[in-house]
Amino acid sequence: MNIVLWVLQGLLGAAFIAAGLMKATQPKEKLPANMTWTQRRSAGTIKFIGVMELLGGLGLILPWATGIATVLTPLAAVGLLVIMLLAIGDHVRAKEYSVLPVNLVLGAIALVIAIGRF
Repeated sequence: MNIVLWVLQGLLGAAFIAAGLMKATQPKEKLPANMTWTQRRSAGTIKFIGVMELLGGLGLILPWATGIATVLTPLAAVGLLVIMLLAIGDHVRAKEYSVLPVNLVLGAIALVIAIGRF
């Protein structure tokens, strides 16, 4: 089970680190066209979400890898799950149903990590 959780932590961590870096460092206008939700948010909000995703991704990996403050890993997973639940609500309100599977899968992986590491 530990190996499965590590694989999930690595994959989810890498995904959120990459997504977070993109949102935190790119101007709103340069974000991919398929991220239509960015049109409804300010540049500051997008950067905030990006930083939170980046920190969450790092939090999935670093505490458990170093053995320092390991409680932060499941807490990071819960935080990322909350982000995914909020994203689902936002996409449903905007009738953007095609992106829901991505949010559901990422949220489910975060839930598995949170349960497995608590």
